[in-house]
Amino acid sequence: MKKSTIIMIVCVLLMAACGQSYEETKRQKSISKREAMRKDSAALKVAVMPTLDCLPLYVAEHYQLFDTLRGGVRLKFYMAQMDCDTALQRGRVEGAMTDLVRAKRMERQGMKLRYPAVTGAYWQLIANRNARVKQLKQMDDKMVAMTRFSATDLLTDRMIDSVKLDKDRVYKVQINDVSVRLLMLQNNEMDVLWMMEPQATAARMMKNGVVYDSRKDSLQLGVLVFREQEMRHPERAEQLKLFMQAYDQACDSINKYGVRHYRDIIAERCQVKQNMLDSLPDKIKYERARGPRERDIALVEKWLGVKKEVSGKKKDVRSKR
Repeated sequence: MKKSTIIMIVCVLLMAACGQSYEETKRQKSISKREAMRKDSAALKVAVMPTLDCLPLYVAEHYQLFDTLRGGVRLKFYMAQMDCDTALQRGRVEGAMTDLVRAKRMERQGMKLRYPAVTGAYWQLIANRNARVKQLKQMDDKMVAMTRFSATDLLTDRMIDSVKLDKDRVYKVQINDVSVRLLMLQNNEMDVLWMMEPQATAARMMKNGVVYDSRKDSLQLGVLVFREQEMRHPERAEQLKLFMQAYDQACDSINKYGVRHYRDIIAERCQVKQNMLDSLPDKIKYERARGPRERDIALVEKWLGVKKEVSGKKKDVRSKR
């Protein structure tokens, strides 16, 4: 009887200890979660993609150039430009790498943005080697992978107009994910596709031709933007100031040593194979922080105005029916 009583007491003590351990673990997890949320809230969060226009941010993070920022920097990775913009609109991030078309459209929808930098973004129109498209005029009755209300949408319209094709005979297909575009090219599921680097290099290595390069028209449509409402707070304004100083340092370093000098960072962040790193363009220049040019803004605003007008006419036609 005495022995059974001792065993029962030991069991009760063990159960109590286990209960305390569980409650303590639960409490510690709750504390850790709150602390992680606090740190994430204090950090300057920027949406990025696996593309070379984001390289200055990857270099700055890798070499700890952001360490002077109180609260730090969090780069939030997305595979589609539209997802970056959605994160910005919903307040998940304070900044995003995007293009001038999408940024101006977001402003038209009511979100004020700040434009501290124009990026080194450019777009190449890549033709599937099996599509028999060597020139822009051969895009008739072809499918084009792009993103609606973005730089690629604007560029598609410019290309169609430049060779006087019927807009209804060039089929815009919305493919937002940059890796999906490349996969569709590999699988011969698309005729022509808009691509940025390094995906454009991968496409060229597969012997697909370049029909057009946005750099030929000296267009600068890539931008780094931040939510104006957030940046009005003194703490955020100071963060942005230090962030852009680190950005400039990274740009200077890339311009000095070349893009391929950062091959390991590119392989990791842009998810590319090692065998294509030596084929990357090494002469891409990254400008220090400055706002977009007036002529690029005017081009985008005019195009958005036309799109809105055309959309309005289509709605009128539908309503009459």
